[in-house]
Amino acid sequence: MSLKTLALVSAATLSLTPTVGRTSDLQPAPYTIELPSSVLTVTGRVMDATTAQPLAGAQVYVRGTSNGTRSNTAGRFTLQLSDALRGSEITIVARLIGFSEVASVLSLTEGTHTLDLSMTPSAVTRSDVVVPAERGPARRLLEAPASMDAASGGIAQRSVLFRGAAPVDREGYAHISENEWVGVGEEPLSTFSIDVDRASYSNVRRFLRDGMRPPIDAVRIEELVNYFPYSDPAPDQNGEHPFFVSAEVGPAPWQPLHHLVRIGMKAREIDIEDAPANNLVFLLDVSGSMNNADKLPLLKKAFAMLVEELRPEDRVSIVVYAGAAGLVLPSTPGSERETILAALESLRAGGSTAGGAGIHLAYSIAAENFIENGNNRVILATDGDFNVGASSDSEMIRLIEDKRDDGTFLTVLGFGTGNLQDAKMEQIADHGNGNFAYIDSELEARKVLVTEMGGTLLTVAKDVKIQVEFNPAQVAAYRLIGYENRLLDAQDFNDDSKDAGELGAGHTVTALYEIVPVGIETPAEIGTVDPLRYQRDRRTPVADNEELLFVKLRYKEPAGDVSQLLTRKVTDVTHETSDDFRFAAAVAAWGMLLRDSEHCGDFGLADVARMARGGLGEDLEGYRADFLDLLDTARSMDVLEMNPGME
Repeated sequence: MSLKTLALVSAATLSLTPTVGRTSDLQPAPYTIELPSSVLTVTGRVMDATTAQPLAGAQVYVRGTSNGTRSNTAGRFTLQLSDALRGSEITIVARLIGFSEVASVLSLTEGTHTLDLSMTPSAVTRSDVVVPAERGPARRLLEAPASMDAASGGIAQRSVLFRGAAPVDREGYAHISENEWVGVGEEPLSTFSIDVDRASYSNVRRFLRDGMRPPIDAVRIEELVNYFPYSDPAPDQNGEHPFFVSAEVGPAPWQPLHHLVRIGMKAREIDIEDAPANNLVFLLDVSGSMNNADKLPLLKKAFAMLVEELRPEDRVSIVVYAGAAGLVLPSTPGSERETILAALESLRAGGSTAGGAGIHLAYSIAAENFIENGNNRVILATDGDFNVGASSDSEMIRLIEDKRDDGTFLTVLGFGTGNLQDAKMEQIADHGNGNFAYIDSELEARKVLVTEMGGTLLTVAKDVKIQVEFNPAQVAAYRLIGYENRLLDAQDFNDDSKDAGELGAGHTVTALYEIVPVGIETPAEIGTVDPLRYQRDRRTPVADNEELLFVKLRYKEPAGDVSQLLTRKVTDVTHETSDDFRFAAAVAAWGMLLRDSEHCGDFGLADVARMARGGLGEDLEGYRADFLDLLDTARSMDVLEMNPGME
């Protein structure tokens, strides 16, 4: 059964019975998991009771369970329930900031049930989001995910916990100095590596939902923007290149005299059924610091989702590390899901951390089971308390780079609060030709490991670099928004030995430049250099050239060593911008506000919300609606009045 089917029975009762299978000193006897064969469906709409308009982004869930979803832009939602609930009553709840919670009792019979929920607007107050006391930890009341109990007719009792904003003084973030204005006359080339990481967005979301303002250096604007999929043109499935490059230019919302350039990339989609075979090694942190509900228990649920997507030709091994590293599951075919799931379920947290030994063992197991022309990958999951023991960080990086060059890539997943070593985790993912995501909920786990599985696990292009040349006849100055830790020297663009970012199947990537057109008065402070003594320091503009800029991209095939080149010229400026342009600009502005950027002027959260709503567009997965909900949370708790940082 695939995860697409399992998603329909997420509230199902699972019956575990021992079965015969191989064991090891570290592996318990495997179990067979029996799943119910049918489901019940509840569909409906969430509406504003006063205007009869649909409400997007409302949380709709079955009270007492972890089974939930969000309404889309049409207000519609769908819940899939276990057939074990047939004949029982459930309570479906809808929540949305700015509206009173609504609940409705539904008696389940066969087939599909329809339920419309009308929500009444209410004043948004601080009681909607519990904010921290003066310099004290925030605590937010949440319902603990509950399991289904067959003995109680399939309805679990609701347990309630305080998800306190755990002390985060042990979390580590790399310092980011915001990109400043660059004069085109002095430096016409801008070069950087693409970034498909998404960790910053879900981590920022975690801080806000725990009632805290995120540390400034936890906010990486390019990761906020690239968290969302965009409707960029896709490449020809049989074309020469695995992605398509597009561009759009419009007014910069926070400074209308300036232009904003959005460069978009869309990678080729690959049907997972047709993808190369996977050789996956799960490298899982089971040290004592993982013994929290949002760490190892969530980790096990997340990897179980991935396991349900595996095909018979895929293989999985499980390596754990705590006080020592060990092999929990030798390489096992994806068809033996019950064995893999039982090994995951057996994991318990305890002991210190020996990450160095774990990563050596994981790469050794990956090499033993290497699949030629396959997807060979280690997936590291940890709260970030990753000590390498006798080895140094530099030795670990060299190991990861060596294995990358041998064809085994690395994906890093972060969990929990308090220990998150964001800077180190991002660094090792980058050196391993992989990506870095932060998992703060089951919904995020599903996004990363199911909905975007191809982008997370299947690389279609590596060492992807962008170089933009600005035309001094049209552009006086520019600044790249985000990507501060991805900048490259101009000569690195043509150097195939320089590592750069990877692009996964179906991924979209956005880069934003704010530019100052020639001939306008601007408040931007543009740096200058003294004239050169021995040579001309300014390039002669090309006469009558209306191009604003010229985009060049280099990339390699996943197993290639020589880069290929794509180019695109950008000329047009439009005042009728697309939904994607407006939404990406809104997210970038939000990131600048969270970073206390001097470039936002008088632009505020209300302006961000207005622009984001104007760019909501088609939001099939509800991610943009979730962003609007997060904005409401930030506004209601006066987040910009808080001191950023880890107090």
